[in-house]
Amino acid sequence: MRVVIAKPGLDGHDRGAKVITRVLRDGGHEVIYTGIRKTPEQIVSILIDEDADALGLSSLSGAHEVLIPKICEKMRTAGLSDVIVFAGGIIPEKDHVSLYDSGVRAIFGPGTHSETIIDFLIEISQRKKRGEPTGVGEEIGWHWD
Repeated sequence: MRVVIAKPGLDGHDRGAKVITRVLRDGGHEVIYTGIRKTPEQIVSILIDEDADALGLSSLSGAHEVLIPKICEKMRTAGLSDVIVFAGGIIPEKDHVSLYDSGVRAIFGPGTHSETIIDFLIEISQRKKRGEPTGVGEEIGWHWD
């Protein structure tokens, strides 16, 4: 898969995003890391330019409830409904449902084993092959537990 890892908003702490970038690369994926402090518009533009299959969003600033749904909506508007969105970082459990409802398919918190994220991408690939909805703009309901 071709995966973009992005840091939306003003959060400047990117150690986790860099670790995930390496993990996914070592797992056989092509990974593009955007760097820190990207706007939703910049992230969507990068997804288009890179012809990405998936977007991983890292959020530690507490702005996930605003930024992530905004990115998901901009992706649908831009015709990127088939791109998978997953998130990671400090995202309280109470906020997971609203992010899933916006189109996020997985949320990985601190301490998540790298194999879990690789397993998620394998599951996504299998679901896509079977024609099951996986993208941000496709049928909402399924998400990784």
